[in-house]
Amino acid sequence: MSNFIEKIHRLRIEERVNNFFKRIGVKTLDLYMFKSYLGPFIMTFAIVIFILMMQFLWLYIDELVGKGLSLKVIFQFVGWGACTLLPLALPLATLLASIMTMGNLGENSELLSMRAAGISLPRILRPISYIAIIIVIGSFFAANNLIPIAWNKIYTLREDIGRTKEEIKIPVGIFYDGIDGYIIRVGSRDKNNLMHSIMIYDHTKHNANTDLTVADSGRFSLTEDKQGLVITLHNGINYHEDNKINFQDTSLTLQKVAFKYQQITLPLKNYAFTQSDKSRYGDEVMAKNLSQLKVDRDSLSKEHNNTLNSSTRKSVLGEAIWHSNQLDTSMNKGFKKSIDKSILFKWRSHEDKVNAYKQAVEALGNETNNAKYNDALVYQVAYPLRRAIIESYRKFTISLACLIFFFIGAPIGAIVKKGGLGTPVIISILFFVLYWVIDISGKKLANDGAVSPFVGTFISTFVLAPIGAFLTWKSTKDSTIFDLEIFFKNIKNFFAKIFSKKQRDKLKAQARKESIEIEEENKRWRERETTK
Repeated sequence: MSNFIEKIHRLRIEERVNNFFKRIGVKTLDLYMFKSYLGPFIMTFAIVIFILMMQFLWLYIDELVGKGLSLKVIFQFVGWGACTLLPLALPLATLLASIMTMGNLGENSELLSMRAAGISLPRILRPISYIAIIIVIGSFFAANNLIPIAWNKIYTLREDIGRTKEEIKIPVGIFYDGIDGYIIRVGSRDKNNLMHSIMIYDHTKHNANTDLTVADSGRFSLTEDKQGLVITLHNGINYHEDNKINFQDTSLTLQKVAFKYQQITLPLKNYAFTQSDKSRYGDEVMAKNLSQLKVDRDSLSKEHNNTLNSSTRKSVLGEAIWHSNQLDTSMNKGFKKSIDKSILFKWRSHEDKVNAYKQAVEALGNETNNAKYNDALVYQVAYPLRRAIIESYRKFTISLACLIFFFIGAPIGAIVKKGGLGTPVIISILFFVLYWVIDISGKKLANDGAVSPFVGTFISTFVLAPIGAFLTWKSTKDSTIFDLEIFFKNIKNFFAKIFSKKQRDKLKAQARKESIEIEEENKRWRERETTK
């Protein structure tokens, strides 16, 4: 009875929601497409984020394990890491959700029913294209506002975690020097975690091995704030040796104190995780938004132009680049195209000629070194400028990638007519790998200066946008380019035509050969008749 009441209550809520959308002008088809797309998108986005987070966590697992980090710090690290993965997750989730949505509609014959009712494919795609536009806008704000903060936080957390030392794990049978100023040796450890044959050397006074504590047994524990190591010792001896030697008295004094119970607290540094109050990586390119990058681009552009002009001026006015007055048209009005080399290169003796060549080689070497030095100066300014420009463009490429992947995924789903996580996943991975390889290659070429930042950043868009336009056009024409049955049938017909052509050519050659043989036989017969 309760289930029946809950079902009725749910139906009433759905009816109210549908009536609300109808009042604001949303049609039943639009509402159905909204529901069909939002579910797969949320599911695929969660799956993609989870998979990427596992890869991210596996990459930094060595920095997290063994340092006594709390769950709050680990979740904070993982959360900010998930934000940095949005440029990967959003386009892939958009592509996969688009293929799944349209593939499910096609597989369940719903898409065919809509087309049979006279509804065109652009009209069917229009409701979910609104969602895609919202995703594009959201991805831009995430790239501009959220991701820079995430990179700043993740950089700071990594430094704080890297500064934290691993938890103290004193091994058995060796001298352990993991605590600053102390060396500890434990002979054995029983089942109750009780240490035996303990030796502790105190090197805090930098007097070598002059302070030694030996005990039969003891236990180790950390203070609540992890700022100290408490060692509880039983039945031991403290040895202290005075190693101060002077010329009058060379004897050494040894102090020996026995005890039955003693507790020592060793100070620890950086064993407890301490989180910084402020993020310290705001100057990194990845941790800046568009307005901050614009300021950097303006200042770096001015510095780059000044450095380039200064280097050019030094190269032009350098001592190695000079010419004779015979080449200066302002001083020599009788300049001609042909120059008498004997005027320019006329030496009094062979020794003058050798010295002139030596000076030329030396000047060329100096100018080469100056060119390399000036090129290094320009590169020091040009590289951060290129990075700032590239990062500014990448704020937009993430949004464009989501839009392009939508217009790739939706037509493919309408053509393939396969839903679920089988065929859509394979197709999505292929297109996403293509996009990511092109994007990474373009970014690297732009950073190296091989191509301009605009071309290197938008090259993936230039490659995938025509593919999306082509697939959208083919889907509106009810194309069967992804129908495997028709695909293999076309291949079969192609090879059949080739083999049939070969067979015809073979028959023609055989008939030609037979006709030639018959003609030769007739010719021989005529010759025999004429001889008779």
